[in-house]
Amino acid sequence: MRRRRRRRRGPDFRGGAGGRGVAVLTKGEGSSVGCTGGLVGASARRDPATAMPGIDKLPIEETLEDSPQTRSLLGVFEEDAAAISSYINQLYQAMRRIYDAQNELSAATHLTSKLLKEYEKQRFPLGGDDEVMSSTLQQFSKVIDELSSCHAVLSTQLADAMMFPITQFKERDLKEILTLKEVFQIASNDHDTAINRYSRLSKRRENEKVKYEVTEDVYTSKKKQHQTMMHYFCALNTLQYKKKIAMLEPLLGYMQAQISFFKMGSENLTEQLEEFLTNIGTSVQNVRREMDSEVETMQQTIEDLEVASDPLYLPDPDTTKFPVHRNLTRKAGYLNARNKTGLVSSSWDRQFYFTQGGNLMSQARGDVAGGLVMDIDNCSVMAVDCEDRRYCFQITSFDGKKSSILQADSKKDYEEWICTINNISKQIYLSENPEEIAARVNQSALEAVTPSPSFQQRHESMRPTIQSRPPTARTNSSGSLGSESAALSALSLDSLVAPDTPIQFDIISPVSEDQPGQAKASGQSGRRTNPFGESGGKKSETEDSILHQLFIVRFLGSMEVKSDESPDVVYETMRQILAARAIHNIFRMTESHLLVTCDCLKLIDPQTQVTRLRFPLPSVVLYATHQENKRLFGFVLRSSGGRVEGHTTSVCYIFESNNEGEKICDSVGLAKQIAFHAELDRRASEKQKEIDKVKEKQQKELSKQKQIEKDLEEQSRLIAASSRPSQSSGEGQFVLLSSSQSEDSDLGEDGKKKRESEA
Repeated sequence: MRRRRRRRRGPDFRGGAGGRGVAVLTKGEGSSVGCTGGLVGASARRDPATAMPGIDKLPIEETLEDSPQTRSLLGVFEEDAAAISSYINQLYQAMRRIYDAQNELSAATHLTSKLLKEYEKQRFPLGGDDEVMSSTLQQFSKVIDELSSCHAVLSTQLADAMMFPITQFKERDLKEILTLKEVFQIASNDHDTAINRYSRLSKRRENEKVKYEVTEDVYTSKKKQHQTMMHYFCALNTLQYKKKIAMLEPLLGYMQAQISFFKMGSENLTEQLEEFLTNIGTSVQNVRREMDSEVETMQQTIEDLEVASDPLYLPDPDTTKFPVHRNLTRKAGYLNARNKTGLVSSSWDRQFYFTQGGNLMSQARGDVAGGLVMDIDNCSVMAVDCEDRRYCFQITSFDGKKSSILQADSKKDYEEWICTINNISKQIYLSENPEEIAARVNQSALEAVTPSPSFQQRHESMRPTIQSRPPTARTNSSGSLGSESAALSALSLDSLVAPDTPIQFDIISPVSEDQPGQAKASGQSGRRTNPFGESGGKKSETEDSILHQLFIVRFLGSMEVKSDESPDVVYETMRQILAARAIHNIFRMTESHLLVTCDCLKLIDPQTQVTRLRFPLPSVVLYATHQENKRLFGFVLRSSGGRVEGHTTSVCYIFESNNEGEKICDSVGLAKQIAFHAELDRRASEKQKEIDKVKEKQQKELSKQKQIEKDLEEQSRLIAASSRPSQSSGEGQFVLLSSSQSEDSDLGEDGKKKRESEA
C-alpha cells in the first residue's frame, strides 16, 4: 500500500491537523473540543496503541484463498464505503455553504464599510449636510472595517482548517477506493477467464506450448488478482480510520477558527466602543419615538383629510358647501388645454397650471420645473363655448397676439380661475396684502350694485337743475365732448345712473330690437360685407370716409345714464357693470370688430361680417377710457325717444379691448374732428352757394328792370311815331321823310336794339 503525505496549510492549525490531531485528542485535551462529548473523553482514557478498538478489518491473509466468506465480508465493506461517500458528500456541501457564507459575509462587510466611508461624498436632496450623521457613519465605517478584516482572516482559516481536509478526503481517498474497486473487478474477471481456459485443457492431446501459455496466463491473472485484492482490502481497512479523521479534523479546524475570531473580536471591543454603541442605541430609540409620534400625527391627519375631502372626490362639488373664493391672487391645479392639430381638428392635454406673479405657468408630470404659458398682466379672460365642453374659458394676452383655451374640472375651479386671473390682470398681486385688496375691490363692487334705502331720495335731492346745453368739441386727455358743469361735478356718483336702470350684458341685433341711436337705413342693416372687395353694384356708406380704423373689442354691457356731461358717467357705468358681472357670475363676452369712420361707429361680427350695431358719430357725445385699466373704454350715445316721448335719452356702452382703449378714444376723437371740419366746410360751401344765388338773382332782377325800361322807351317812341301822320292828315299837309328816317322806320325795333348794342 502506497504511503501518502498530506500537505498542510495554515500555520495556526499545524498542531491540530492530520493524524497527529487525533493523537492530540486521545491525550486528554478534551477542554479545547469539549463539544465532542463522550467520544473525546472515552478516547482520552485509552492507550494510544489501541486508540480505535472495535473496528472490523478485512483479512488480508485470506485474499489468496478468495473464499465466499471473504467475498461476503468484502461486500459489507463496499456498502459501508458507499454510505461513507454519500454522507461525506452531504457534509462537504454543508461545510461548503458555511465557507461560501463566510466569504460573502466578509465581502459584504467590506462593501458596507466602503459605502459608509462614501456617505459624506453623497449629495442627497434632503438632509445631505447632516454633519452629526456623517461623523457617526465614519466611526461605524472604521469599526466595520476592522470586523471585515477579522472576517477575512476567519474565511482564510476555514479554507485551510475545514475545507482542505474534507476536500482531500472526498477527492483523493474516496476516489481511490472507487478506482481500486474497478481494478479488482477487472482482475477477478481475468482470473476467472484464465482458470476456465486452463480447465478446458485436453487430457489426451497435450500440447506443451498451449499448456505453457495457459499456465502462464493463470499465473499472471492470479498474481494480479491477489495483489489488487490485498491493496483493495488495505484501502478499505484504512478507510475506517480516515472517515473519522475526515469528519473530526474539519470540525476541529472550524471550532478553532471561530475561537480565534471571537478572541480578535473581544480584543477590538473596547470600553470606548461600548460607550459609543450605547450612545448610538439611545439616539436610535429617540428617533424611533419621534418617528412613532410623527406617524401617529400623520395617521390622524389622513383620517381628518379623508373625512373632509370626501365631497371633493366628486368632479363638480356643491358650491353651497364649498363657496367660490373670488379674492385669490394665486391659483394652481390641473386644467385641460386645447391644442390645434389641424385646420379643424384639436386635442386636449391635461397639465398642471399655476400662477407665479404675473405669469401663467404649466408643468407636465415628470417635469422638474414649469414652463411659461403667457404673461397675464393686463390680459383678458372670458368664458367661451368650445367643442361642447363645460367650464371652458379663454385667456388673451394684452397685445392680443396670444390666446389659450382652458377647461376646468368643476364650476368652482372654473369661477376661481377666472376671478384669480382677473385679479392678477389688475396687478393686485404687487401690493403688500393682495388678497385684502382684492376683497376690498370685490366688496366695493358689491356695494356698487346694492343701492342703499335712501338711494332714491338722495337721487331726487341731487338732481341737477341746470339746463342742458349743446356740447362743444374738446381735446383733453379723456376725449369727452362738452365742458364739465360745475354743478354736475359736485354731485354724487350715484346720481349719474338711475337706480332702477337695467343692465344689458349682450348685444341685441338691430333686426330683433331697436337700439337707441341706431340708424336703420334701408339696405344697410344686417347686410353681409363682400369678402372679395366687390361692391356688387352698391356703394358702401363708408367708402367716402377718410378714416377707416378697425379694433377688436368685447362688449361688457350698456345701461341708460342720466347725464352725458362728465367722464365720471363712463367711470361709474364701468364700475357698476363690472361689479354686476362679478356678482352674478357673468363671464361671457361677445367679441366684435369696432370700425371707426367719420360717419359712424360700427360693431361687425368677425365671422359673418354682418353689422351688429351702428352708432352715428354725431350722437356719440362722450367717450373715455378707464383711469387705471386702459383696456376698458366706453362712450355715451344720445338719441331721441326713450321712456318718455319727446325727450332725449343717453345710453353708455362699455367695451374691453386688447390694451387699445386710448387708441380707440383717440381714433373716435380724430373722427369727430374730421367730421367737425367736414361740417364746417359743408356749411361754408352752402353759404357761398346762397351768396352766389343771391347775386345771380339780383343780376336777373337788374336785367329784367333794364329790359322793362327798354320796352317802355320803345313803346313811347312808337306811340310818338304813330301820332305824327294823324296830325298831318288832320291839317291837310304831308310830311316828307328822309332816307335815313325811312330806313329807321323800316328796321323797327330790331334796328334800334342793334344800335343800342353798338353804342
